[in-house]
Amino acid sequence: MKYICFGYYDKGKFEALPESERNALFDRCFEYDDHLRANGHWGGGEALQGPETALTLTSKNGKVATTDGPYAETKEQIGGILVLEARDMNHAVQLMAQHPAVRYGNTFEIRPAGDMREIMKASEQRRRQNTA
Repeated sequence: MKYICFGYYDKGKFEALPESERNALFDRCFEYDDHLRANGHWGGGEALQGPETALTLTSKNGKVATTDGPYAETKEQIGGILVLEARDMNHAVQLMAQHPAVRYGNTFEIRPAGDMREIMKASEQRRRQNTA
């Protein structure tokens, strides 16, 4: 089963690290990613640029509105996502508990991926009927 892991970090704490410590942390994290790949638990992942590059899109009164910055203003920022293949939530927790960034103080939110296959199939059928 797929689990989506959102990795949060404290930007100020991260930026205060000496470059050598930041590099060592990245090296340990990428090494763990390699471990996940080698054992069939890596489903993908992406780092995100900083929150100052975010644009939040909403709809107000039927019109699309954008706001500079992230949706939620918090001390911790989402730094990236990881797609994890695990047997169940307990297994996902076991795998992410070994992630080097956890020992550094980062937080991971783990959620099961939603299975949209049946909803997509029903939508496709409705759309086909509407065009017929």
